[in-house]
Amino acid sequence: MPEKPIRPSGRGLLAGVRVIELASVIMAPYAAKELGDLGADVIKVEPPTGDMTRHYPPRRHPGMGGPALNLNRNKRSAAIDLKAPHGRDALLALLGTADVFITNLRPQALEKLRLGYDEVAAVNPGLIYANAQGFRSDSRYGTHAAYDDIIQAASGLVWLNHQVSGQPHYVPTVLADKICGMQIAQSVLAALHYREHGGTGQHIEVPMADTMLAFNLVEHLGAAALEADGAFGSARSLSPQRRALRTADGWMCILPHSDRNWRDFTAFVGRPELAADPRFSTGPDRARNADAFYPLLAELTPRHTSAEWQAFCDRAGIAAAPVLDLASAATTAYAQEGGLLYEAEHPTEGRYRVIGRPVRYSADPEPELRPCPGIGQHTDEVLREAGFDPSVLHTTG
Repeated sequence: MPEKPIRPSGRGLLAGVRVIELASVIMAPYAAKELGDLGADVIKVEPPTGDMTRHYPPRRHPGMGGPALNLNRNKRSAAIDLKAPHGRDALLALLGTADVFITNLRPQALEKLRLGYDEVAAVNPGLIYANAQGFRSDSRYGTHAAYDDIIQAASGLVWLNHQVSGQPHYVPTVLADKICGMQIAQSVLAALHYREHGGTGQHIEVPMADTMLAFNLVEHLGAAALEADGAFGSARSLSPQRRALRTADGWMCILPHSDRNWRDFTAFVGRPELAADPRFSTGPDRARNADAFYPLLAELTPRHTSAEWQAFCDRAGIAAAPVLDLASAATTAYAQEGGLLYEAEHPTEGRYRVIGRPVRYSADPEPELRPCPGIGQHTDEVLREAGFDPSVLHTTG
């Protein structure tokens, strides 16, 4: 596996932008990590015990759990007890130097700490203050706790799984956290652009439930988009028959999407008459009759091996791919050539795998990486930069 060096970063597309992260778990730290990967100076403010993800296994040393190594890269860590004397003052000093504040503390916690938007904006009017929470703050559920599973349920995602499998499964990845994390990052970039072009600082609220509902409705608004009593859901996506296809020696995803793809597919399997079948002759027909179309594919694909299918699909311009387990997907020749997963040496944790940046920028071709810091590794450094004496955090008065 390729190895890339870890070295201090002083450049990047967001060089000069300072982000203060007051967050835990995955969603908001993921958003801040995305900005840090683009060159922002991200300061992670965490309690002296660290963000809870630091303690997730596997780990070699306390506070340096495997997930945290990538979630907290390109960040500096300041360990501050916000409930202790001067803790809030220290955070406000940092916020006074920042462009962006990202938090996923619940509204009542922010209110108790006196860190609501109005109070923080009084210190730094130009700040982009982005807070994410489970539900809209002005809604009946505004104070409710929420995690990824809760939002999958509340946004219809668990229901969608139930329609297909008969079981109310969660998606086996923290999908809501990561999608909402990307929404936070996108919203922050838009607000920075607005401020840069004569606008002001502002408050951004990213409710997870709303974000995921909007995400799920893109195709699943269905007939309800045009009819008041229309059904929600996409027939193709909700077909229980929509699944990977068995070949003569394995499993593949093969999708003859266009009408030409379908004609070529039927000719390859020796069933050219199917191209004229009125149930499948056009793309809308195939989508509408998905419950019949997918079983037909499943009946035909075992006629050839996976290699034969891939070669044919490549020639015919039909989208196709083998079904890979996650380890294989991360270590194929394609993945390794792209450098998405590579090895590096962490100053305290030794060799570990880094999840690379998937997007390529011609103006930032070689993103640099700062390793995940230890808990509070940069507390004194960042506070002094903000003109705050860190020694007062250790006093009792």
